[in-house]
Amino acid sequence: MYDDILVPTDGSGGTDDTLTHALDIATRRGARVHALSVVDRRIYLSAARDQQDDILESLTESAESAVEAVETRAAGEDVETVGAVRDGVPHSEILKYADEAGIDLIVIGTHGRTGRDKLVNMGSVTERVVENATQPVLVVHIGDD
Repeated sequence: MYDDILVPTDGSGGTDDTLTHALDIATRRGARVHALSVVDRRIYLSAARDQQDDILESLTESAESAVEAVETRAAGEDVETVGAVRDGVPHSEILKYADEAGIDLIVIGTHGRTGRDKLVNMGSVTERVVENATQPVLVVHIGDD
């Protein structure tokens, strides 16, 4: 039923909680975990032109580190992983990846922000994934970092 599980990651501490759930399911099912980090292009494109390249490089390095952290932890539990870094709008790239990679389950964290906090953080990536995914989505409340 769950052969391929997607864990979107931004490298925050909350990813650990989300990954715990994903690895538990993967271990029980013999599934592969896909670690995906999205470089949010809205961030670097909103910067001054002369800063965009440096910001893009920094965001890309962070995304690569986030994926490597998932891969390392999954390897420690003998779970096969696939890592990917994409550039774009996070919820859109997560949904595209899920469809392209034949994902059976998305395990994603949420901070549970509302009101002003939600607006400041450009809306809820998790909410948009839940609303638009064709796959089942397991939402893990991760609180604040």
